[in-house]
Amino acid sequence: MLRVRCTAEDLLRVTFAREPAPLMELGLALAALRRCDLPPVFGRWQQSLRRTLPRAVRPLLELVPPSGRGPLFLDPLSRGLDDGLKEVLSTPAGFVRSELDRVCAADRRPVTGWLRDLAEQDGGAWRILAEALRAAYDSVLAGSWSGVQSAFDAERAWRTRLLAEQGIRTALAGLVPGARWCGTTLEFDWPGEAEFALEGRGLILLPSTVWPGWPLLAVRPGKPGILVYPAVSQLPLLDRPADAEPLAALLGSTRAAALTLLTRQRTTTDLAAELSIAKSSASEHAKALRAARLITTERDGKAVRHSCTPLGLDLLAGSCGAGGGAVRQEAVDR
Repeated sequence: MLRVRCTAEDLLRVTFAREPAPLMELGLALAALRRCDLPPVFGRWQQSLRRTLPRAVRPLLELVPPSGRGPLFLDPLSRGLDDGLKEVLSTPAGFVRSELDRVCAADRRPVTGWLRDLAEQDGGAWRILAEALRAAYDSVLAGSWSGVQSAFDAERAWRTRLLAEQGIRTALAGLVPGARWCGTTLEFDWPGEAEFALEGRGLILLPSTVWPGWPLLAVRPGKPGILVYPAVSQLPLLDRPADAEPLAALLGSTRAAALTLLTRQRTTTDLAAELSIAKSSASEHAKALRAARLITTERDGKAVRHSCTPLGLDLLAGSCGAGGGAVRQEAVDR
């Protein structure tokens, strides 16, 4: 379990990142690439990247573990790739050494010669790191970055609305399934045990389109904590251009279509037939929509039936503009 201890001042200082962080998203993508327990929608994405990943990127795999808890100096909350690289390359030597020690100890991995050279500030080792980061960004994220940005903007707008309508406690507990409050401590299901105290520094919320797992908390000395959580729309589902309709940008076109269908109660089999997808894929999309509290699911004998929640209807109505009333009326009539 992951426990995040908050003070009243921390809750007053919860903010949302202004934009996705390229190097943080890159590190999480490389971590996800190495996992074998991702949702099925990531399968083709993983296979494609594993075939095409340039040799120059390989050194990064010594730094980024599958857990996503790589060295904090590798993924600053920067406004762009170039700014992020400058921050990485100017990391104080002491912080580099302590983070490399932490990662190697946590994952019980050997300290290779290249890692020792990084810790000792060897210029050649750091040039290899810079080249690997650029090559990784170009091969993993560059072609999809406009979609990542669009999904981030839609997620940020939606979560900000939830924050305004439901309050900070409900909004934070709704970031991932199973999150809950125990007093002023926010608890998440997590592989292992960890506890962090924010101590009045606040918290920055950062959705990731490439990390479908448990939430991750980055706590840097003297800075707000960064809580990374899976965005509703993940990178393999970003199959629309950046100027697509807002709901498709947030959810992905298939999940947006599924949510629209669920203004009337439907089974998983119904969804699969109407969307022309496999039943297993329909079940996966329904699971994601349910985790985001956009639909409810109930069992009726052997059938599993899904329908929109009030939150899902609000999201549909907002995306339809003047046509939102029709969405609500259909829900009333069902």
